[in-house]
Amino acid sequence: MIKLTLRELEIFLATARAGGVTAAAEQIGLSQSAASSALGELERRLGVQLFDRVGRRLELNEHGRWLLPQAEALLAQAGEIETRFNTDAPARLRLYASSTIGNRVMPELVARFLQQAPANRIELAIGNTADAVAAVAAFEADMGLIEGICDDARILVEPWLRDELVVVTAPEHPLANQTATPQQLAAERWLLREPGSGTREVLSGALAPLAGSLDVTLELGSSEAIKGGVRAGLGLACLSRRTVSGELARGDLCAVATPALNLVRHFYLIRARDKIPTQGMQRFRAWCMARLADEAAAPT
Repeated sequence: MIKLTLRELEIFLATARAGGVTAAAEQIGLSQSAASSALGELERRLGVQLFDRVGRRLELNEHGRWLLPQAEALLAQAGEIETRFNTDAPARLRLYASSTIGNRVMPELVARFLQQAPANRIELAIGNTADAVAAVAAFEADMGLIEGICDDARILVEPWLRDELVVVTAPEHPLANQTATPQQLAAERWLLREPGSGTREVLSGALAPLAGSLDVTLELGSSEAIKGGVRAGLGLACLSRRTVSGELARGDLCAVATPALNLVRHFYLIRARDKIPTQGMQRFRAWCMARLADEAAAPT
């Protein structure tokens, strides 16, 4: 009978994430020789190698890739057992949010979550929807908060907040504060986020069937850069109303009415299908759902 230890699995996970035994040993407070010995013992017990050496890095092979989510789940369950008998244990969460959520929703959400439990710890990474999905699928993040569609079979998706996109332009543009047809929009120059952005996917999905592809003048990695380009007269953009509400109120940007397009979307909470939710994840999800209830109750 194979008898694995949680410590061996912990070293395996650390090595998979760090790409080498030395870096993994530093992360979990072991000597390099002790970590290497434990990893070797795990492979001996299983009767297979878990890593291939690629240059100076260790890369998971087929056996290691299969074991990774299983080890994550077992260690999470072990942590739950400890937490179950220590109700004061803080949550330690790794989150990955796509851009609009990360910059416009998460600061207040995380601040209030930490206020009610100051010992909680959160690591937050911000990218686009594709980045967040990849991180969650690889167990590099416990949960993701995304604004694009996810159809990855490894991921569980739960609808969360409602969000409205708005087409914006500089005040001097002929379409400023006007109504535009899909054909007029397709004839304009556009400033958009990179491929993989949820915002870009929604705009393209709404406009392409009606008027074809867009003339993308610039691809920019942040909403702030896009707003600056629009103010400079470089073209139109489509952004969350949460992102441009201040500029619209001040008149720095103007909205273009687009009644033919459905630019309403949802934000989503995601986690890996094979990951067992910890108490910290459950508490954070409950906090997110409380934010949903608050927004639903707010006057429009």
